[in-house]
Amino acid sequence: MKEIINLHRREFLRALSLGTAHLIFSRQMQAETGKYKITNPVQKVQLGNSGLEPTLVGFGTGVHAGNRTSYLTRQDKNKSIALLRHGFEKGIKFFDCADTYGTHGLVTEALKNEDREKFLLSSKIWVRSGGIPEPERPNADIVVDRFRKELDTDYLDLVQIHCMVDNDWTDAQKKQMDILENLKAKGIIRAHGVSVHSLDAMKAALRSPWVDVIHVRINPYGIAMDKPDPQEVVKVIDQLHLSGKGVIGMKLVGNGKLRDDKDKIEKSLKFVLGLGSVNMIIVGFEETNQIDNYLSLVEKNLNDIN
Repeated sequence: MKEIINLHRREFLRALSLGTAHLIFSRQMQAETGKYKITNPVQKVQLGNSGLEPTLVGFGTGVHAGNRTSYLTRQDKNKSIALLRHGFEKGIKFFDCADTYGTHGLVTEALKNEDREKFLLSSKIWVRSGGIPEPERPNADIVVDRFRKELDTDYLDLVQIHCMVDNDWTDAQKKQMDILENLKAKGIIRAHGVSVHSLDAMKAALRSPWVDVIHVRINPYGIAMDKPDPQEVVKVIDQLHLSGKGVIGMKLVGNGKLRDDKDKIEKSLKFVLGLGSVNMIIVGFEETNQIDNYLSLVEKNLNDIN
């Protein structure tokens, strides 16, 4: 066991090529953080200390997204609504949106006849240049008010600051963070947090008591991640988990680069689920059969690690 945990980088990369890297981390992290106690991919889980209880698998609506467009907005509207409905009917009760995705209206229409208390809505505000059509960046309260109208809801379960990369983002975004904290106190949002796209930004989130929930990019291949060495990223993710922050895993298939490689998809799921430090995962679904396949694969891997 000690020899496995202390593998140096060259051996670790060799393990990746053999598809056994998940064994390194699952054994190490399970000892420190435990593992899932469930085998149902759509069972509710605790998202850190946020108070949110999403399903283990969430529906990501940001496939190939930007400037308020995404795969779901570019294809036939009825197909996208049917896809979202299929996910809901299969038991997925967490829907991940963002201003840059342009999917609020689709999610609203897909879920319009459902009990609002039965599902969770998450979205993200964009504060950087580019990313959305207009140059203005209104304060978070104005943006969240628009989100609520677009999603036809009185409250959002989670609102995050999207795509932070700088190590000082907690200073630069202090005003927006304070506004979101006030919205949480009023019950307009239930939790707040951040989506990060650099390891420095992730470490800043670790230091910030303001962060309830964080999106992290994680897979065993280092594709579309904050560092190409998964070992570095996992160390910080484990610390985030131990600090009580809710951890949402994204980019499990490397931003779609592994979408047609069933073997690597399964290895990635086994790797991430085996860490014990990722509370839930989101997947950007494009077809109904993908939803069925992923839920089946997650169930299989949950049984294996339990």
